[in-house]
Amino acid sequence: MADVKHFDPDATLDTVMRLFWRQGVATTGIQDIVNATGLNRSSLYSTYGGKQELYRAALNRYVEERSRPALGRLEEDDRGLPAVTDFFTTLIETRCTGEYARWGCMVSNAHAGTENGDPEVQALLDRQHQRLRNALLTALRAAQRRRQLAEGVDPGSAADILALLAHGVNLRSRAGADPQQLQATAAAAITAVANRQ
Repeated sequence: MADVKHFDPDATLDTVMRLFWRQGVATTGIQDIVNATGLNRSSLYSTYGGKQELYRAALNRYVEERSRPALGRLEEDDRGLPAVTDFFTTLIETRCTGEYARWGCMVSNAHAGTENGDPEVQALLDRQHQRLRNALLTALRAAQRRRQLAEGVDPGSAADILALLAHGVNLRSRAGADPQQLQATAAAAITAVANRQ
C-alpha cells in the first residue's frame, strides 16, 4: 500500500516559505521548520529532501506567487512612467506596511545572503533579476513611445538603474527604512529620466 501523507504539502510549503522569507536560510534550522510546521523530520525529508531542497522549493513558490504576478502587472501596464511610479509605490507600501512589513523580498534577501552560494539558487536569482529589468524596460519603452522620457535617456540603462533601486528598496525596508524617504528616492530616480517639457 502506498504511503499516505497525513498533511498538506502545499500548505506546509507556504509555512516554510514564510519562515525562510522572514529569517533567511542561515538562521533557520531544521528544528525551526519542525516547530513551524508541526511535522517531524522524517516527513519533511521524505517529502522535500533536505533543508536546501526545501529552501529551493520555497523560493520557487515565492517567485511564482509573489514576484511573477507583480512583474506581470508592470509589463502589461502601457502607461509608461506612471506605471513605473505605481510599481515603486506599491513595492514600498508592501515592504513597509502590513503583515510582511520589514521582511524584505525573499529574492533580494537571497542576493544578500549565503543562499546565493547554491548554483541553482544563483541561477534563479539571475533569472528573476532579468525579469525585473525586462518588466521595467517594457514600461520605459512605453514611456519612450509616449514621449515621457527626457531626450537622450536610454531605456535599457534606466531599467538597469531602476532594477537595482528596487533591490535597494527591498533591502532597506527590511532594515526599517522610512517609507517616505524610500518614496522620495524612487520619485527622484523617475524624475531624473522624465521629459520635463
